[in-house]
Amino acid sequence: MTPLAARAPSQAAAPAASAPDYAAIKQRQQATWASGDFAVIGVTLQIVGESLAEAADIRAGERVLDVAAGNGNATLAAARRFAEVTATDYVPALLDKGRVRAAAEGLSVNFQTADAEELPFADGSFDVAISTFGAMFTPDHTRPAREMLRVIRNGGRIALANWTPEGFIGQLFKVIGAYIPAPAGLKSPALWGTEPHIVELFGTRAADIRTARRNFNFRYRSAAHWLQIFRDYYGPTHKAFAALDPAGQNALEQDVLALLDRCNTAGSGSLVVPAEYLEVVITKRGG
Repeated sequence: MTPLAARAPSQAAAPAASAPDYAAIKQRQQATWASGDFAVIGVTLQIVGESLAEAADIRAGERVLDVAAGNGNATLAAARRFAEVTATDYVPALLDKGRVRAAAEGLSVNFQTADAEELPFADGSFDVAISTFGAMFTPDHTRPAREMLRVIRNGGRIALANWTPEGFIGQLFKVIGAYIPAPAGLKSPALWGTEPHIVELFGTRAADIRTARRNFNFRYRSAAHWLQIFRDYYGPTHKAFAALDPAGQNALEQDVLALLDRCNTAGSGSLVVPAEYLEVVITKRGG
């Protein structure tokens, strides 16, 4: 991992623009993630949770909070290491899927509905906060960062896996954004996949920030297979197609298929698309 300077960059304050309506945006986002069935895709990402648990050096007996846990990839990875895990998400149906997975493995996990921007836990309640492709999708980036720092003890760790702007998912966001623009003033979730933004969010409270760029490989039968799964089950893609008329749907489909074909490293017989993400481990400053 590459260490980063553990302080936020000094910048002159820019003139304040009108703030987005975060409450309304969050309500729409919650409906988006509740649509489809993210768990179908979530289980394919399990290896990221395992890798992040190792990067965070999660140890038996540690109190671990999974923020925006979805159906529990990082949750299960931490529980397999005999940590005391609490999994949170604002979509109860996804937590239900996580409960089933934990029960199938005989793992003891506390599942609790909670908003990443307003965690219902006392200061210093956890040793580690972890989030795989979860906290990065909150509307107001500063709030989940502040909340994760608040609920871990001094000297505790925050471990994140965030898609990068340059990687496949970052490019997918741009393709979709050409058809369904983001609300005015809303920062891209892919900023969480950049080192400067991580330093800006966490640097003033961090004793150490370490990052590494990793790849997750999407493995599907074909580009058409990937698109069908994501169109049916991945909330943002599901909602984007539903918001377009037939001509718009066809155009978006062709653009996504073209992106998949460009990124496919498996040739014509299958689909393997490397998707870059930023692995981040932050140590909270003590005292």
